[in-house]
Amino acid sequence: MIDIKGSLNPQKYNFSIFFLFLLITLANYYIYVGFAIKPYMIFSFLFLMINIGVFYFHRLHLFEVAMLLFYLVYMFSGAFSLYPASSLRIICGIILYLLCYFIVKAVIGNAKDSVIERALSDVGIFFNGASLILYFVGLKSLGFVFEGDRVYQFGVMLDRDYPRLIGLLQDPNFFVFYNTLFFSYYLCDLKSKKNKLGLILCVFANILTFSRGGILVMALVFLIFIIIKNPLKQIKLVLGIVISLFVTLYVAIGYMKVDIFGILQSRIEDFSRDNGSGRFELWGRALDFFSSHMIIGIGAFNYSEYNLFKYGDDLEVHNTFLAILSESGLVGMTCFCLFIFLLLLQLYQSKIHKNKPYLFLAFIGMILQMGFLSVIINDMFFLYIAIVTTYLNKENHELINEKTPSRSSLPAKKQIVKMNFSIERK
Repeated sequence: MIDIKGSLNPQKYNFSIFFLFLLITLANYYIYVGFAIKPYMIFSFLFLMINIGVFYFHRLHLFEVAMLLFYLVYMFSGAFSLYPASSLRIICGIILYLLCYFIVKAVIGNAKDSVIERALSDVGIFFNGASLILYFVGLKSLGFVFEGDRVYQFGVMLDRDYPRLIGLLQDPNFFVFYNTLFFSYYLCDLKSKKNKLGLILCVFANILTFSRGGILVMALVFLIFIIIKNPLKQIKLVLGIVISLFVTLYVAIGYMKVDIFGILQSRIEDFSRDNGSGRFELWGRALDFFSSHMIIGIGAFNYSEYNLFKYGDDLEVHNTFLAILSESGLVGMTCFCLFIFLLLLQLYQSKIHKNKPYLFLAFIGMILQMGFLSVIINDMFFLYIAIVTTYLNKENHELINEKTPSRSSLPAKKQIVKMNFSIERK
């Protein structure tokens, strides 16, 4: 880990964390060299080079060991793939992502909870605010004419005539995934007006993605939050969100001419016709690939290549669990499930659902969305893991301090004996 306090003053350190979180949300801006080199990666390595003299590692948690084991098995499956070039790309990407994960974990490792949470609050507002601005700029540049498929304009993607918000990202479904951590945090800390504003922007941006799976998961996360907290005490919150939504929807429909309700209704009706945007068919293909390569899979990142050869399209499976199952077989899937189970167990043992409920809700939201997205490696998920490990490390440190009596708390006789012993030695 990096002892930041010894190398940066607190003000610069707080800004570094804010800037790091901000760069992670700028996933749409990168240099492609077979895999994406993103702004936060460059920042991470520069930060490491500046502070290389005070870099050291903390002991890994058990779920981190399981995570590394899974990635090792997943990369190993590429040795048996029919398309080694694709496997090599994902292997390089995994190594780069893991290196950045340890650096990010080091950067935020010494930060106070308040610093991390302030950065989440500020970056979430910027992420959603900028994305909404880009969305409405895109609508205006299109002349509010929603005709086309896979047409990108600023923060808008026309998907079968639907104007879907992508904001600072490339995909509306991934936008909701990135927003899960911000949404969970705002939901659990509405004491400040800033967080209330953040929640409104977050909810509105998520709706404008018109992501059926993403919106459904956010609704489930909200329901779990109501259950965890006293439901009767959350009536004011529910009413506030409903009123805010009606106001923002009125502005969007009345002044921006976006028929949000009509689009949402059409998206729901389309589900019975398009089989979840073709996901059911893609999932069936993944199971078919798995049935012929059950132990070690078809090879890391080979699903698209197999899909292209057999079915004529290079689409991804859009399901993390089925992607892992088909590409790394039962061995890889077992390691991944072990990682998720150990992480959940650690969250439960640390009572994180009571102490830091936003981390628990974000975990539930991200895992559920993995059923609709392929996120074997993802910047936001690694940031989430880094924040969790930072909190757990502090909790373990506090427990050790509580169990280890300080010198001043020892009985007077023991202190005298120790003092005399030290004098005699001298």
